[in-house]
Amino acid sequence: MSNNKLDIKSLENWLWEAACKIRGPVDAPKYKDYILPLIFLKRLSDVFEDELERLAQNYGSKETVEELLAQDHKLVRFYLPKNARWEVIAKHTTQIGEYLTDAVRLIAKENPKLQGVVDTVDFNATTSGQRILGDDVLKELINVLSKYRLGLNDVDADILGRAYEYLLRKFAEGSGQSAGEFYTPGEVAILMSHILDPEPGNEIYDPCCGSGGLLIKCFLRFKEKYDSDPALEPLKFYGQEILPSTFAMAKMNAFIHDMEVEIALGDTMNRPAFLTPQGSLEKFDIVTANPMWNQDFPQSVYENDPYNRFGYGYPPSNSADWGWIQHMIGSLKDKGKMAVVLDTGAVSRGSGNAGSNRERDIRKQFVENDFVESVLLLPENLFYNTTAPGIIMVINKSKPEERQGKILLINASKLFMKGRPKNFLPDESIKQIADSYLNWEEVEGISKIITNEEAARNDYNLSPSRYVAQNGEDDTLDLEDAIVQLKEAEEEQNEADKKTKAILEEMGVWKGR
Repeated sequence: MSNNKLDIKSLENWLWEAACKIRGPVDAPKYKDYILPLIFLKRLSDVFEDELERLAQNYGSKETVEELLAQDHKLVRFYLPKNARWEVIAKHTTQIGEYLTDAVRLIAKENPKLQGVVDTVDFNATTSGQRILGDDVLKELINVLSKYRLGLNDVDADILGRAYEYLLRKFAEGSGQSAGEFYTPGEVAILMSHILDPEPGNEIYDPCCGSGGLLIKCFLRFKEKYDSDPALEPLKFYGQEILPSTFAMAKMNAFIHDMEVEIALGDTMNRPAFLTPQGSLEKFDIVTANPMWNQDFPQSVYENDPYNRFGYGYPPSNSADWGWIQHMIGSLKDKGKMAVVLDTGAVSRGSGNAGSNRERDIRKQFVENDFVESVLLLPENLFYNTTAPGIIMVINKSKPEERQGKILLINASKLFMKGRPKNFLPDESIKQIADSYLNWEEVEGISKIITNEEAARNDYNLSPSRYVAQNGEDDTLDLEDAIVQLKEAEEEQNEADKKTKAILEEMGVWKGR
């Protein structure tokens, strides 16, 4: 193995070379299931070997350290049994899939923190009676990954983390719809971290954290701003993820970035994990999220909620956007701030309609309570599971005096560069958008400050394109939003029919069947 220090480009190329070794046997969306745990295992093993060397200098020899570690694993962050270390794995030539699976399970057994993280993959798995990855392919993969070390002195954690995120993005490019379950484009996450601008001691929470990207970008933003000053109180991170495989990725991603993160596995909407001893929602300084857009949840989720999250109203069954927002604000401290990525329809659906509309009525209360600080319209075709643009909504429970009673609307729909297969926000656009928000300024063709009264006059339509037009664009309802609105209308019509029938039955005018 080479001791060459890896730069980011070499690291990315090397890891993608490894991924390509299984391109034939495994579909692109499944790459991550095999590659990421192996990279994580390589990192664990190389760091463990570094720790052995360090301890040997203190205790005289590796043999002495091995004896001590056999009795007390707490001398190292993670303990790796001899048979599960990379140098042993790399020399193995038979029944490799079985050996790898046993090795990661042994690591998980010795390290409870890694249970459900490193041991999620069966490298010996079969489909239709055939091995998914044969031993010959696994051997090739191991040989490629053995080319460089990933120890503490070989690669910086930030750089390795960036390469890890690079692979997640590459996998997302090949996985279509499912990508949205775990991956938020890196530049969107960076933009949100600049908007949220975490301060020493902040507790940061993501209720649907996917692979952990939003939390990690907040961590990196903090390090960048404060230069890892050890005198400052560190950030604390919390997340919840519903999919076991994605939960494992989040944990691995955090470990690779040398982050301490408490991530829970489970369904946030039905069973939030972070509760006080009294059973109410835990509160955080910062909340950030990119929930799945327009999720379907039955009304019972809202009506029978034991955590009192939905006091501003029940969202329609076919779009949980405002359900997520209410969960997030319910998880926010009195002086807290949150940023959430949503479908554009979340800030416009229902406005201009005659009569009541659930989403508009909830939105009205958020404006009247002066919670909405900013809405930012993103460009089209950034996200991997849709070509729709999306918005970032910033909620602030304690606006600075100069922002009270006002909302900053930013139309960033044209601030992108074309890419393949997706568009992206260049660094200068991220800075321009973040500066507009942080400086609270109007920029011709980009941003506009409106009053809450102006929002009311526009029936609480908060779509930036309504107020900041670009190249003649207007605020037109897209197909997805129209479908959601139609379903909501149907749902409300059915509810009205039930009430009418009940009244007629009571009057004896109509008999139900």
